Amino acid sequence: MLYAIISEDVENSLEKRQGARADHIARLEQLKAEGRLVLAGPHPAIDSEDPGEAGFTGSLVVAEFSSLDEAQQWADADPYITAGVYQRVVVKPYKKVLP
Repeated sequence: MLYAIISEDVENSLEKRQGARADHIARLEQLKAEGRLVLAGPHPAIDSEDPGEAGFTGSLVVAEFSSLDEAQQWADADPYITAGVYQRVVVKPYKKVLP
């Protein structure tokens, strides 16, 4: 089943994000290689593809896991959590309807 992992950053998270980004992306690349990643990306803090110093306010990942527990465990192990980027992470089932 698909699960949405919706993360909210702490304020001024850009430097922390940059420090942990390589490890964060590596985990997403693994999901992609396994054919389980539907989409992933950050929420820019301003209305721009490249928010620069404004940074980001959070992230969204939609991926396939065998259970809610597995999705939660995967989310809990995110390097952005260890680095203090995320202040809140919500994991919930997701049903893709379109396209």
